[in-house]
Amino acid sequence: MVAVLLCFSSYNLIAVAGDGPDEVEINSLAQLYEPVYFDHAMHEEVTDSNCAVCHHHTLGTQIEDENCMRCHAESGATDEVSCQGCHSSNRFEAEYLNKIDADNTLFHRDKVGLKAAYHIRCMNCHEEMGVANGCQDCHARTDAGDKFFHAGNYAPPKSDKPAGGGH
Repeated sequence: MVAVLLCFSSYNLIAVAGDGPDEVEINSLAQLYEPVYFDHAMHEEVTDSNCAVCHHHTLGTQIEDENCMRCHAESGATDEVSCQGCHSSNRFEAEYLNKIDADNTLFHRDKVGLKAAYHIRCMNCHEEMGVANGCQDCHARTDAGDKFFHAGNYAPPKSDKPAGGGH
């Protein structure tokens, strides 16, 4: 069996393919949003336990792609695969940007950050499958989130005046 490391924001969990966790809680923005309870068991069922559907090419197996082998020839198989190993959780912080700018040999300069990586994976599949794809379908705002985003009870009152420019 292939070992897979599920890594959602600040949550790390090692799982064996076909025997992963039933549910994963993602709560990195708890001050603004209710936790997301990712139904891992259902997603394993939908993908027939094919981890590569979500975890793409990072299954811990030996690299065989010739383009990858140019730099990763010495990279052997691994028991643990971390999303954060390739996708930075601080992708737009100055320290990370300075690090990639300073390394002229870095091939993967344009890879997305950690949150973007799993949002792209999730949203593309949800769109393809015709299932819920809106932000709040997964990310219900807290009262503090509504206040921050001027939504819900904190939304500005609707005006009877017609929209448009002018004074």
